[in-house]
Amino acid sequence: MFFDPLYLLFAIPGLIIAGLASFYVKATFSEYSHYQASSGMTGAEAAARMLHGAGIYDVRIERVEGFLSDHYDPTSKTLRLSPGVYDSASLSAIGVACHEAGHALQHAASYGPLGLRSALVPVTNISSFLSYIVIIAGFIFQSGGMVMLGAILFSAVVVFSIVTLPVEWDASSRAKQLMVTAGIVSEPERDSAGKVLNAAFLTYVAAVLSSLLTLLYYLVRAAGMNRD
Repeated sequence: MFFDPLYLLFAIPGLIIAGLASFYVKATFSEYSHYQASSGMTGAEAAARMLHGAGIYDVRIERVEGFLSDHYDPTSKTLRLSPGVYDSASLSAIGVACHEAGHALQHAASYGPLGLRSALVPVTNISSFLSYIVIIAGFIFQSGGMVMLGAILFSAVVVFSIVTLPVEWDASSRAKQLMVTAGIVSEPERDSAGKVLNAAFLTYVAAVLSSLLTLLYYLVRAAGMNRD
């Protein structure tokens, strides 16, 4: 599989798309990290303002190491922000922080797609791990049936990436609306902060395309083995 030209035909477009999306996110975040919000709030303060404005006081906000490692953990109701977001008053930092706070708002409102994504995490982790074992075994033994089974297991990854899209889009929509009404940024500043969120959303779109291409490759190879 690792030296299969057909695999490269499917993998390279996904890698290019993912690479371009990642580059665009970093470039956009870097651009608007030089613009400070007129409110002077840091990312951590902006997230707290947004949560408290929605009547949510049981979510912890913590600093976590890493670059753009920001995320919301619904199991512990913890919003973790990277140093470049937690301590910065830039429009980039506020946009990211408010986006993650948007996930906490989804959790509090029992937003369906978020609950579905959380439920899919353990299933996806197990299916993804097993799929590679089964697929590799299928290639070793030239068994189209085993590769097909691995593809079915891998499809959980595709489903997870697709379910993630509305979750991320909705969190950004909540952030763009509430960061203004909560007095965190002005209308013009929201548009700038929103560009960071739009760029980040493209990485999730890239993940969907990449996983779909990988699944398609497995299906094509399985079909080819069955014909042989």
